[in-house]
Amino acid sequence: MLVTTKQMLLDAQEGHYAVGAFNVENLEFVMAVIRAAEERRSPVIMQTTPGTIKYANLDYFAAMVKCAADAATVPVALHLDHGDGFDRCMQALRAGYTSVMIDGSHVPFEDNMALTESVTKVANAMGVPVEAELGKVGGKEDDGPAVKGENPFTDPDEAKEFVDRTKCSSLAVGVGTAHGVYKGTPHIEQEILKEIRSKVEVPLVLHGTSGVPDDQVAEAIRNGICKVNYATELRQAFTRGFMGYMAEHPENFDPKKPSGPGMDEIVAVVSSHMDNLGSSHKA
Repeated sequence: MLVTTKQMLLDAQEGHYAVGAFNVENLEFVMAVIRAAEERRSPVIMQTTPGTIKYANLDYFAAMVKCAADAATVPVALHLDHGDGFDRCMQALRAGYTSVMIDGSHVPFEDNMALTESVTKVANAMGVPVEAELGKVGGKEDDGPAVKGENPFTDPDEAKEFVDRTKCSSLAVGVGTAHGVYKGTPHIEQEILKEIRSKVEVPLVLHGTSGVPDDQVAEAIRNGICKVNYATELRQAFTRGFMGYMAEHPENFDPKKPSGPGMDEIVAVVSSHMDNLGSSHKA
């Protein structure tokens, strides 16, 4: 069933677990993620970035995920990840997305609040929750390199003001993670996260989690994280399975055959994360 992320994340917050949000790139990703969710009996969020919907538009992904959700026996939400402006969020809402993120983290604090509030006014009127971002999650999702000397961490006092004024449903926070592939061992600043949690009531979101050690993620959940995003690991997993098959069967020209092992790799990665997030058997 296709649902919003509102109650899904509130349930996670109350139950002290997190729901995994997995970026889906095509039909095979959608089928693999829903298979893992069914096997683990876990609620699940499927999400797409602006980059992904340049490859296939919002309507394609909305149709694929709706088809998967209609046949599923676990709650499924479709989320716009890193919405790059008011118009993009409105397009997602019209397409049938059940959750949207407006990412104003690259603009000044007041501008971020104004942008976020403009989206929440419309989305909340439609019954759709809005995720916002405050602070900097590094890596490839940023529009450009971080300003030298800029503090990448979310300020707890600003977070409280931001949520109070914008009425966002959840907040992605900067606590040391980054998008893409890590070159060293990532480190989540748990003390900052705990301070944010003490001042903000809405569910908190962790971005850039691919490659973060499971124990750090589990501790972050204990400290208030309710939604955890994964993208890079799924791409790596699918490509590993696909290319592995092709290496053994170079004569193959049927894309369905290598896609099977690719999907199997995604299922294994997603299932493992659901267990670590504590969302398994919560559907």
